Amino acid sequence: MTDGKGISRWWVVAGALVIQVSLGAVYIWSVFQTPLKAVFEGWTETQVTLPAQVLLAAFALAVVFGGRIQDRLGPRIVATSGGIILGAGMILATFTGHFSSNTALVWLLLTFSVLGGIGIGAAYVCPIATCVKWFPDKRGLVTGLAVAGFGAGAFFFAPLAKALISGGAYDLLGVKFFTLPEIGVFKTFLVLGLIFLICVVAGAQLLHNPPPGFVPAGWTPPQSKTAGTTVQADLTPTEMLRTSTFWLLWVTYFAACMGGLQIIMKASPIWQSFSLSTMTTPVSLTDFGLVATAAAMAVSIIAIFNSTGRILWGIVSDSIGRKITLIGMFVLTGIALLALDFLRPYPLFLAGVSLVGLCFGGFLALYPALTADYFGTKHIGVNYGWMFTAYGAGGIVGPYLAAALMRQVSKVPYESKDAAGALVQKLFAVGDYRPAFIVAGVACFVAALLVTQLAPVRAKGK
Repeated sequence: MTDGKGISRWWVVAGALVIQVSLGAVYIWSVFQTPLKAVFEGWTETQVTLPAQVLLAAFALAVVFGGRIQDRLGPRIVATSGGIILGAGMILATFTGHFSSNTALVWLLLTFSVLGGIGIGAAYVCPIATCVKWFPDKRGLVTGLAVAGFGAGAFFFAPLAKALISGGAYDLLGVKFFTLPEIGVFKTFLVLGLIFLICVVAGAQLLHNPPPGFVPAGWTPPQSKTAGTTVQADLTPTEMLRTSTFWLLWVTYFAACMGGLQIIMKASPIWQSFSLSTMTTPVSLTDFGLVATAAAMAVSIIAIFNSTGRILWGIVSDSIGRKITLIGMFVLTGIALLALDFLRPYPLFLAGVSLVGLCFGGFLALYPALTADYFGTKHIGVNYGWMFTAYGAGGIVGPYLAAALMRQVSKVPYESKDAAGALVQKLFAVGDYRPAFIVAGVACFVAALLVTQLAPVRAKGK
């Protein structure tokens, strides 16, 4: 199916996937945490979590402005700019190691978090807004595809970052593809920054809006197909923000992101705490390397389910309605979070975090579709930008709860190598994350109840 100029609308989806795979590397932050704490030994758990929180907040705010600008200038220009800003932020983060502990944290926040978050936010909204306009007939599916790459990014980049930081094989689910030299945590920022810059800018060139009044051949807009979400008119951002429906959706989206991002952004140190708490000390260099590899693999596996959930739940919601789909996902996420502390064997841990990732991916697919369902597509870029601020708020609160509510159980000595390659002994703070799991899990059950109260939005005069 083409836009009348011989260009298939599926090329837009291809460009969206290239962009989103690169942007999705935001979810690999947990791989950097232990190496950064090894360099800056004075950093607390809360401090080493802060760059991820600030990045997610900047990301969410940038989606608002990026959505507004792309509604006016088109997706190609804004996505290209986002790729350049993201690449610049990552490349500048390379210099973090040249500063003292406190200054280094500020520099990392300004470069990796603020610039990186702005770049991600500007580029992220463009594929979603564009695909929604091209596919009114497959809105749940295409928003799932448009953000699937974002979830999949960590699958490819978590093992790449781990291999570059400490040297060794690029290990993808146990398959060693090639060996990489050890370049350390800071040069890894440089390599990833260059990759993201090239890929996002390239993918952006495939984005363009459909012609005015575009309707897929043979498709007739249904009167209603998604549980009472018939749109009577395209609402402006101001009109949308005045509806109770928007705020109910925002609160539930916040709960979804708080729980999902708590696990995704802290998966590596959570598994390391689970694993190291049962090991004979001091933990040898080899054994600690195996634990770190398993932690990075967990991040990759979460990414698979995160990506799969965006497509799976999008298809399900097109069939049975978004409301009932949301309720099911919130219940499953709540169960997984409340059970996670008991899932200490590695296969069970993977099952628990994968279920969280699967549902989290679905939330990222459904809320753009819900925004279009309830408030129309004319202002979808900026409207979803406002909805997406719930993601930023959840991205701040979720990882913060995991760090702030974590109770340090013990300090486990482990062997590592210093800058000169000499063997040294360091301490890993083993944490109890149960309080954070409980708060996030209960919030998901509350969100499931709130979703039952969703009602259609009526335009003025209807």
